Amino acid sequence: MAHDFFGGLTGWDFEGWHQGGDTECWKRLGAHVIDVADDERGTVTGTRFSVWAPNARRVWVLGDFNGWHGDEMRLIPGSGIWGIFIEGLGTNTLYKFRIEGPDGVWREKADPMAQFCEAAPSTASIVYQSQYLWDDQEWMDRRAKAQAHAEPMSIYEVHLNSWRKGRTYLQLAEELVEYVKWQGYTHVEFMPIAEHPFEGSWGYQVTGYFAPTSRMGRPDEFRHLVDRLHQAGIGVLLDWVPGHFPKDEFALGRFDGTALYEHADPRQGEHMDWGTYIFNYGRNEVKSFLVSNALYWVNEFHIDGLRVDAVASMLYLDYSREADQWVPNEFGGRENLEAIDFLRYVNTHLYERAPGVLMIAEESTSFPGVTRRVDHGGLGFGFKWNMGWMNDSLRYLQRDPVHRQYDHHLMTFAMVYAYSENFLLPISHDEVVHGKGSMLGKIPQDDWRKFATLRAFYSYMWSFPGKQLLFMGQEFAQRAEFSEERGLDWWTADMWGHRGVKELLRDLNHIYRAEPALWELDNDPAGFQWINADDSGANVFSWLRRDSSGSVLACITNYSPEPHTAYHIGLPKSGVWREILNTDSPVYDGTGNYGNLGQVVARGVPGDHGAMAGATVCLPPLGAVWLKWDAELTAADSTGDYGI
Repeated sequence: MAHDFFGGLTGWDFEGWHQGGDTECWKRLGAHVIDVADDERGTVTGTRFSVWAPNARRVWVLGDFNGWHGDEMRLIPGSGIWGIFIEGLGTNTLYKFRIEGPDGVWREKADPMAQFCEAAPSTASIVYQSQYLWDDQEWMDRRAKAQAHAEPMSIYEVHLNSWRKGRTYLQLAEELVEYVKWQGYTHVEFMPIAEHPFEGSWGYQVTGYFAPTSRMGRPDEFRHLVDRLHQAGIGVLLDWVPGHFPKDEFALGRFDGTALYEHADPRQGEHMDWGTYIFNYGRNEVKSFLVSNALYWVNEFHIDGLRVDAVASMLYLDYSREADQWVPNEFGGRENLEAIDFLRYVNTHLYERAPGVLMIAEESTSFPGVTRRVDHGGLGFGFKWNMGWMNDSLRYLQRDPVHRQYDHHLMTFAMVYAYSENFLLPISHDEVVHGKGSMLGKIPQDDWRKFATLRAFYSYMWSFPGKQLLFMGQEFAQRAEFSEERGLDWWTADMWGHRGVKELLRDLNHIYRAEPALWELDNDPAGFQWINADDSGANVFSWLRRDSSGSVLACITNYSPEPHTAYHIGLPKSGVWREILNTDSPVYDGTGNYGNLGQVVARGVPGDHGAMAGATVCLPPLGAVWLKWDAELTAADSTGDYGI
């Protein structure tokens, strides 16, 4: 039975929505199972439907409960919101909205606030009420006190539906959690989980912003996956896509027959490259929608951070446009002032509401202050992807070793700007799709050189200032380019070469987490010092990493196919330096012929570049060595003479 009253909602409930300050709009809009008082029958249970369609002539809710013929909704006075309460409806009810626009055309739309959706190609929304009981309070308490910049962070980026094809959220809660814990990553980052109709978009063409995709199960089953990751000590980051949305007829576009969520002018409201609409960030209701959506994932699913997709496309009005295809801002500039204001708003709000949450920008330009605090004039993100480091590094790897000496600067330039932002070093899905090939495929010459170079590069990456992110499959050097249809080539993971890379990544993660020198001072110049940045002739890079307690590591990488069996380096301390990593080890399918017998000795004579001591190190071809000064071994060394 349908009722004309609105389940307790009045126009006052939507004041915040219209002012841009409603940060929990999912609690008022959408479909909610509620109890209402009835004078004759006491309490009546049913579902309240409400939807924003201010320019509509009429709105109906239709579903399996009324044979898809529809019940007419009523306009809540002074709100632009249409509502209805229908008793007897509960979880699992299928529904849509049928909206007559000002042009007289009827359109069937999915609920923008739907918390559960039918799997594609079906498009109905589903009434859903979570019953989940969380068991991750220890993690949540710890997260609230976390200091992310001074803690280890190595991220495993995952496209959930193709990590192992056909797995459900519940199966992934066993298999993925076990694997990530074994590999030693601190976090996973899920490519967009919000509902999307086209699998080939990898989730970046969102139609259901408040609904985890139903491809792998129900929303509470996704909650269980997050819960299990937290119980295993693994953080969960989520790709969030506020930069654009697709033009599917059933979704947000021209929702009530007008440009409601998007700009009407295609010069402002459309991404021509992607064939999508752009949110109207200056509209208060859109701000309420998006900031609520960000908080929704953090609050309702205990997500630990959002990686905001395509921030550069939001910041610039002329992004990927010709000179006559964009509208300048009020000052005649190219900056999207409304988007900048929105990003500052969402970052500030989430950091205030959810202490310990991470906001990460995928931003590919040199826009200033991406990770600077909002009250200091910045955008307020916690981290920024270092796209410059990524592009330079991959260009270097693709060079034939004999030519690398001429591009030596590609691997050192990142230190020129390393402390301008709080950086995260990504080798993401974007680098292994659209004809770019796999990481292994980028490297020239034969398989021995490919695998050795990749091991050297990962060790270089894990010891460079900044947090790390690696896309799934790269940890075992998948040979094929990523395909969401095929998934990962797990059958290769234990073959020669692939197995060695997988074992190396596991050891890199465990050594990294155990050594604060590799992460505690990532954003402090005191945490890094070049030993030698200029040895282009030998294709060698060497540096020191330090922590606040005085622990120091020396990290040396040789990108030449020739070994350097007596390579001299300067070190800051005399004594014994223990070899804690050698990527040429047989454990990693290396030759095992070029090691340092577990340690090197530094003697107290002037070393290179003003160092206090010098040592001779054996560097494997296309390999890396990490050394750690060891006070106990130094004290116990029987020679005891370091020239001090």
